[in-house]
Amino acid sequence: MTTTNLTPADLLDILTFTTKLARAAGDVILEGSAAIQSASSESGVGEKKNSVDLVTEYDVKVEELVKKEINSRFPSFKFIGEESYSAGSRPPLTDEPTFCVDPIDGTTNFVHGFPFACISLGLIYKRRPILGVIFNPFLDHLYTGIKGQGSYLIKGLNGKPLKLPLSGSPKPLPSLSQALIAVEWGSDRNQTTICAKSSSFSRLAGDPQKGVLGGKMAHSLRSMGSAALNYAMVAQGGLDLYWEIGCWPWDVCAGIVIAEEAGAIVTGSHVAFEASLEKDFGVVSEEILTGRKYIVVRAIADTPDEKGTEAQKRIIKEFYDTVEDVEPN
Repeated sequence: MTTTNLTPADLLDILTFTTKLARAAGDVILEGSAAIQSASSESGVGEKKNSVDLVTEYDVKVEELVKKEINSRFPSFKFIGEESYSAGSRPPLTDEPTFCVDPIDGTTNFVHGFPFACISLGLIYKRRPILGVIFNPFLDHLYTGIKGQGSYLIKGLNGKPLKLPLSGSPKPLPSLSQALIAVEWGSDRNQTTICAKSSSFSRLAGDPQKGVLGGKMAHSLRSMGSAALNYAMVAQGGLDLYWEIGCWPWDVCAGIVIAEEAGAIVTGSHVAFEASLEKDFGVVSEEILTGRKYIVVRAIADTPDEKGTEAQKRIIKEFYDTVEDVEPN
């Protein structure tokens, strides 16, 4: 396999390798979860230093497993991982194939035994996300996607691949008032950030007829606690939209491919979205991938009056006209 011209067949080969790797990593994640639950049962999770130590230990253990296997199979590929980045390894993005990995996405869920944590394995090529695998070992749900080749959900080890979105064809989405929206509180809880988010969430969910100025009366808001799984759920069709500020490329890289291949649109900040209306709407550039502000809207059906892509633009505009922007910490 060449490293300068990945073919569709190459990508299928990489996907086979990556899905096996995700399942192997999933076994380690389940082992870590059992260890943490055992440790935390002796004391409160928030007070038990050993629980925090175990999270770091298993984050590193999973990433080291992934790096070792990738280096063995694809020694020329670059690697960006959450733990190695935190430790100071910060290679610049190049045109070369680059795995972008979050070993355990949803660590707060992981600590508490809430079964929505996963490994997220993305592949970047020529500075664009082109392949993604997300595996939640607690539910045994495996999401996969290759640019131009569709995205799928496999439930269980021997499950049949289910093409995304699961509805088979996109559903309409007339406005935010009929949307189920994923948001996250994030780790930055300073007054400015938390107040801006609280205000935004209130307007998204609030009833304008009952005093919420600018309220959209969305069906509801959800916080799954994992960026990767939020993307997967938008791809699946269980969520209509997901918005977050403060994520990193390894949180979203795999999910971007899986969602896009299910007909979703991904863009960045309000400014990036407005700029994309002139050209390249829906193209996840390096700037958007690394911009730490993301919004993804599921596929929307065409109607006699509006194309699905125009509906996606309209929904994103309505959303950004509703929420407050804050800078990621």
